[in-house]
Amino acid sequence: MSWSQVYDPMNNIWLSTLFASLPVLVMLGGLGIFHMKAHRAALLGLATALAVAVAVFGMPVAMAGKTALLGAAYGLLPIGWIVVNIIFLYHLTEQRGQFKILQESITGITNDRRLQLLLIAFCFGAFFEGAAGFGTPVAVTGAMLIGLGFTPLAASGLSLIANTAPVAYGALGTPVLALAAVTGLPLLDLSAMIGRQLPFFSVLVPFWLIVAFAGWRGMLQIWPAILVAGVSFAVPQYLVSNYHGPWLVDVAAAIVSLVCVTLFLKVWHPKAIWHTAGGASAMTQSAGAAVVEGEARRSHGYSAAEVRRAWTPWAILSVLVFLWGIPEVKAFLDGVSIFKFPIDGLHNMVMRVPPVVAKAHPEAAVYTLNWLSATGTGIFIAAVLSGFLMGYSPVAMVKTYGRTLYAIRNSLLTISAMLALGYTTRYSGLDTTLGLAFANSGFFYPFFGTFLGWLGVALTGSDTASNVLFGSLQKVSSEQLGLPPTLMAAANSSGGVMGKMIDAQSIVVAAVATKWHGHEGKILRFVIWHSLALTALVGLLVMAQAYLWPFTLMVIGR
Repeated sequence: MSWSQVYDPMNNIWLSTLFASLPVLVMLGGLGIFHMKAHRAALLGLATALAVAVAVFGMPVAMAGKTALLGAAYGLLPIGWIVVNIIFLYHLTEQRGQFKILQESITGITNDRRLQLLLIAFCFGAFFEGAAGFGTPVAVTGAMLIGLGFTPLAASGLSLIANTAPVAYGALGTPVLALAAVTGLPLLDLSAMIGRQLPFFSVLVPFWLIVAFAGWRGMLQIWPAILVAGVSFAVPQYLVSNYHGPWLVDVAAAIVSLVCVTLFLKVWHPKAIWHTAGGASAMTQSAGAAVVEGEARRSHGYSAAEVRRAWTPWAILSVLVFLWGIPEVKAFLDGVSIFKFPIDGLHNMVMRVPPVVAKAHPEAAVYTLNWLSATGTGIFIAAVLSGFLMGYSPVAMVKTYGRTLYAIRNSLLTISAMLALGYTTRYSGLDTTLGLAFANSGFFYPFFGTFLGWLGVALTGSDTASNVLFGSLQKVSSEQLGLPPTLMAAANSSGGVMGKMIDAQSIVVAAVATKWHGHEGKILRFVIWHSLALTALVGLLVMAQAYLWPFTLMVIGR
């Protein structure tokens, strides 16, 4: 028998909303307030979600259990599969000394830690977000920053802050494609609208990133380079999203930004060079004498051939991750091998009903084991190829892989538990109850609707999932309030990108990449205020677009 979601089980929207928020409050409170281990906080949050879903929202016990298992499976593949293979590649390069050469070769571009952060976390990270998404950029940039000597909190927290503006067009535009699918709105209109919101933040986020690391004074010393990074990313982001579509927005913008910053640093450098990788903010106890006179660039002492060998694994990774993100390649690999498992007793048995959707429809529940086309598989192949090039034997690589699995065992458990929690809240309707609370904000809906996208990403760990979850709700609510549905659907995605830095999945990935297991709560406490502040700014922009600048809503003729 099917089961229809109930969005106000207590016949009091605020009391129902309170119960719906308990799983998230328990998990985040366990991490941020009670300093619990991440896997314990996630399991406690999951238990709370199951209890509320069954006891308060009336979800059948068997359905709730199957929902949690589906989410846990998704946590292992594709998310966990990405993380374990990125760390595997990192361990291979570290053991051969290649990672040390790579990190020191960056000093040939700039010896300033702030500029290194800009190049790696913002520019390079945006490329990986555009090509793969789903945690890949945080894993890669976090590992690279640790290799450069950044503290674990700086490496993880700053990687999360940097991975915001590109998220809406991540994985070759997957979030926008999903948004168009669930809303029925024209894909190119949605792409263009998001492209008229995020470029402002593509300029702002690099400045925000450096302030978070080096403080205002440290930022002002390198503002020309930051401006080059932001503008050279924002302009292609706007042009490609408005005149081409969502597919190559991040990849094109990241490449342009990386090239422009690198060339700019050939002719400009700050008068004072920032040598410490600890930072000057409250995130570290070792600010010290961070800024001193010195060389902007220095000779790293390695030959060109040694530097090429050190960068080769990451070049292979970039190429394969990009290839694996191309829809045609994914379709071909899925044609070779893919397994789909409809979850008996859950698939098409949960009904989403108005006002969340225009008319009731069943929720699919199919676990897709796309092991060949999964991004993690491309990363695994890149790691194996790189291992052979570095002289590893198959036995040595198997041993390294085993050590990698053992090192991140608790993190894989955490990711699975957090995804199980997210799926439980989705199928039981808890997250929709939270969304309806935002939708009841009337005149202020453009502002709080933006936070609805933020909430979706914070709950699910994915802008794509947030768009699937709340896209139709945004459309229905905006039409009822007389607002352009394209604007609010786009705001869901644009607001969601700022929730990416606090979603538990990303925080765990950052902790794994920076070898800072067990400190997820510290990462959360650092990034949460940045996340809230940036989301509020997106909300204010959307309010202005809705009420002050209606001409920005016009769709550019094609």
